[in-house]
Amino acid sequence: MLAPGGTLADDMMRTDVCVFAAQEDLETMQSFAQVFNKLIRHYKYLEKGFEDEVKKLLLFLKGFSESERNKLAMLTGVLLANGTLNASILNSLYNENLVKEGVSAAFAVKLFKSWVNEKDINAVASSLWKVSMDNRLMELFPANKQSVERFTKYFTEAGLKEFSQYVRNQQTIGTRKELQKELQEQMSRGDPFKDIILYVKEEIKKNIPEPVVIGIVWSSAMSTVEWNKKEELVAEQTIEHLKQYSPLLAAFTTQGQSEMTLLLKIQEYCYDNIHFMKAFQKIVVLFYKAEVLSEEPILKWYKDTHVAKGKSVFLEQMKNFVEWLKNAEEESESEAEEGD
Repeated sequence: MLAPGGTLADDMMRTDVCVFAAQEDLETMQSFAQVFNKLIRHYKYLEKGFEDEVKKLLLFLKGFSESERNKLAMLTGVLLANGTLNASILNSLYNENLVKEGVSAAFAVKLFKSWVNEKDINAVASSLWKVSMDNRLMELFPANKQSVERFTKYFTEAGLKEFSQYVRNQQTIGTRKELQKELQEQMSRGDPFKDIILYVKEEIKKNIPEPVVIGIVWSSAMSTVEWNKKEELVAEQTIEHLKQYSPLLAAFTTQGQSEMTLLLKIQEYCYDNIHFMKAFQKIVVLFYKAEVLSEEPILKWYKDTHVAKGKSVFLEQMKNFVEWLKNAEEESESEAEEGD
């Protein structure tokens, strides 16, 4: 079909049985997919050659009519779903000219529709992840049009809401990973907290909620230290370390939900790292004194929001401090009433 230079040959002869001459519907394309699948299963040596030819076809999508592209997209989706093709063929869609003219995005809509129809979104996601394409889907649009909002709107309007949500989640995960990596580097370099806070606040504008951010700041702060292996020494080391980081953590616990997230992160960390089991209460008290945590989330955590991990040990540790908080709260309430 291809003449020298990559153009479509004018004098090409099509067979009577041809995808591009068939009806434009999914059922017809499923029948063609069965033929390709059976042929390749029977003649295994065709597998690699077939994949290479499909990659070429995708590179020259502009040579086909819109209807022909739609048929090829549906067929490719079915072949990806049944494992005849590997998702790496989609690299052809990132061709600059195809992207620039909107051909890649339109083709991808038809392709993913038939793929999701054959399988479910989890199977599609798994295949994309295996070829490191789960974070590249935004590149189906030109650089000046690459945004989560635009992608979501385009694919949702085409009837791929579930797929749009998956891509949105992937972008958020990617942004979170970048934030954590950068934070750890800044902390390791000893950058001033005011600079780190400014950087993180800019990242929050990229649709990362504060409760998510505080979890990232906590894990980043805890990963910058070589912890002592002796349980009796690690609690003291932890308090010294976290005293320094309290101002940074306090900048991202301005919401009750953020405080609760931090409490649960501390609980999980102390449970997962056995040397920290006895340090839980000390960390919470430190954060209370440093105004990273307030009494209401601590009391709520103690009453019913804690998770199962190490529950009995941590609740016992917190018992006296919680009693003190409750008494202090009652005293302040009675003083307020007397003042009235």
